[in-house]
Amino acid sequence: MESLEIYDTYDDAAQFYEERPDYSGGTYELVSKIAYLIGVSKNIFDNEYEPPKIEIYEKLDRDKNARIIRHLCIIRTAIERKFKYINEKMRMDYQSILSMPEYIPPESLRQLAEDGVNFMKKSSTKLNQHIIEINRIISDRINNCKPLFPMWINWQYIHDLFIMPNGLTEAGTKEAANLYYSSRSYYPYQMYINWMPRDEGNILYNDKKFAILLYQWHNNYFTDLSRVSDVSNEVKGNIYDFIDASKRVVIVVDCENSDPYKLYATFKNLNYKYMSKISLVILFDDVHTASAWSILSEFTSLNVEHNVIERVKEDKSLVDIKLTARACQEYYQNNVDSFIIVSSDSDYFGLISSLPSARFLVMAEREKCSPDMKRALVEKGIFYCYIDDFYSGNSEDMKMNALFKEMNSYLRKSINLNVNEMFSEALRVTRLPMSTAERRQFYEKHIRNMNLTIDKEGNVSIELKRA
Repeated sequence: MESLEIYDTYDDAAQFYEERPDYSGGTYELVSKIAYLIGVSKNIFDNEYEPPKIEIYEKLDRDKNARIIRHLCIIRTAIERKFKYINEKMRMDYQSILSMPEYIPPESLRQLAEDGVNFMKKSSTKLNQHIIEINRIISDRINNCKPLFPMWINWQYIHDLFIMPNGLTEAGTKEAANLYYSSRSYYPYQMYINWMPRDEGNILYNDKKFAILLYQWHNNYFTDLSRVSDVSNEVKGNIYDFIDASKRVVIVVDCENSDPYKLYATFKNLNYKYMSKISLVILFDDVHTASAWSILSEFTSLNVEHNVIERVKEDKSLVDIKLTARACQEYYQNNVDSFIIVSSDSDYFGLISSLPSARFLVMAEREKCSPDMKRALVEKGIFYCYIDDFYSGNSEDMKMNALFKEMNSYLRKSINLNVNEMFSEALRVTRLPMSTAERRQFYEKHIRNMNLTIDKEGNVSIELKRA
């Protein structure tokens, strides 16, 4: 498998795309959502050989905000395709687009009516006015679809795909129609989007291709490829073969030299049938590593044992020696014959030498794995792979959980305020007489509705709300 790279500079990324645009190994989450929203036919989703996935279609079709954008886009594209014919029938025969099912999909009109959206005003007598109203509604509503997309993708770039340039004027709609009609075959599944059409093949081929092109259209570069691609089936097959050929498998993790989110993404993208054969995941953690290791067990069905190794000397970690000792114990006492080592450190080579009859597979991080380490693994015939090559776009749940856990912990440590005590102390100092009813009313009106304000430097203050 050709390696995916991590780029430190804009120029490095630019050189990569100029020399070898490789779109293989991409996932289909983003392109399926875009395909649904721009109005790609359900038949495409039903076809297993086309990129958009039917499960994404079904999920978004239950979302009112997504449905509205989809059917507005379907009608907008239908008008763009047959603008001349529809316009003549409206102008010469005084027909409404409601009476043209051969041009305007009636199911989209029906669905919009059910969702409470009407783009046809009585004052609209020209076809361009219908498009203008559709553009206005899309512009007003497209941000409702922002939660459908992950935070790591630039939402503004997605947003712009749906906004017709100068689309609230007749001149803008005509210009967009002319561009679409002259280059219709370049548009994804011939559905209208706002872009400069060119022969890029299917821009919805997979998430990797779409994200790279999307950023290029905005003179930018998308380099976090693990979010839009996955390792090859060959790599996964080697892992499955290793597990299948083992009697008892244990994963040992050097938390100092690994990433909890990348490891979680790796677990999540491997087949459960094989992963369920793993007896135990043993985490050897240090007090200075990412706090997310403590919650990994909440996000996997694997049996996880989390060991935080205390330091005798502040500048000396004991993780490596503890990991080696425990692996030997598992081998000799618990009949473990195979180990998956998760680490980018070469210190575990002592463990491999200590257990010559055991089987090993190594999972490392690409940017931390030295050439010497890789060469040594190859010489010993040990298969290795990179956890940062696994699809990480579906690991946001663990990342957000870890982030909120730490922020809530920080808040609990920083804020030590009891409002009942505050209220009682204020009444005592002011010597203000209040009945029980008056206290309750004041509490509900002012204290329960305290305002939290944040200044430009991030400093927080709390103030009572006064009517």
